[in-house]
Amino acid sequence: MIKIAISGKGGVGKTTVSGTLARLLARDGYDVLAIDADPSMNLASALGIKNPPKPLTEFEELIDERAGGPAGVFKLNPKVDDIVGKFGVVGPDNVKLLVLGTVERGGSGCMCPASSFMKALLRHVLLKINSVVILDMEAGVEHLGRGTTRGIDIMLIVVEPGARSIETAGRVVELARQIDIKKFGAVINKAGDDVKFIEKRLDELGIPVVGVIPYDSALIKADMENIAPVDMGGNAVEAIKNILGKLSVKQE
Repeated sequence: MIKIAISGKGGVGKTTVSGTLARLLARDGYDVLAIDADPSMNLASALGIKNPPKPLTEFEELIDERAGGPAGVFKLNPKVDDIVGKFGVVGPDNVKLLVLGTVERGGSGCMCPASSFMKALLRHVLLKINSVVILDMEAGVEHLGRGTTRGIDIMLIVVEPGARSIETAGRVVELARQIDIKKFGAVINKAGDDVKFIEKRLDELGIPVVGVIPYDSALIKADMENIAPVDMGGNAVEAIKNILGKLSVKQE
């Protein structure tokens, strides 16, 4: 089943896209695991889950037990095959949610038991489980590594009108290519009359556009009323349905 990583600058709407894709796929009958790997940890609300699971990074004793070791040594392959079952929460349409939490980094390239644990967990869910996986990421690839990238079928980068958002998309692609992610697609969100200009800039970066989501006040209403976007409906949700139609869920 397809594994989708979704990235982009903060505030562009990637969590809305992630949660809506997850719910739509579940409604189509797929077993869906949604993973919140963004420090903002808002995916639960986009899925319509009122009581989200505790972030895994807060289970310090578990992480030390599984990935830690004496004198600062840590295990590169800790046991993680039971984590989804023990710490995931099932929400509407039977989407299962797992929240990773934030790994504190002491410096560039820092490794620690928590980082080792998270990378091992992502390797497991991306390479071993037979479910659709939606990975809501921060604007980077820190959670990933070369051991996980062959499990990612496509990285969707959500872009909104604005130079900084497009620049972030370019940096995300550059970083992702360095760890051998091969397939990318851009989703233009909150689109207006400047779609052609944004498409041209993305084309210059070598990022194909897989869909355009219009500005939709229904999303604001959904946020204010704490309702999942897919339950509110509207033009934006219909556009995400069209994006889903372009993705091949069952991989060869």
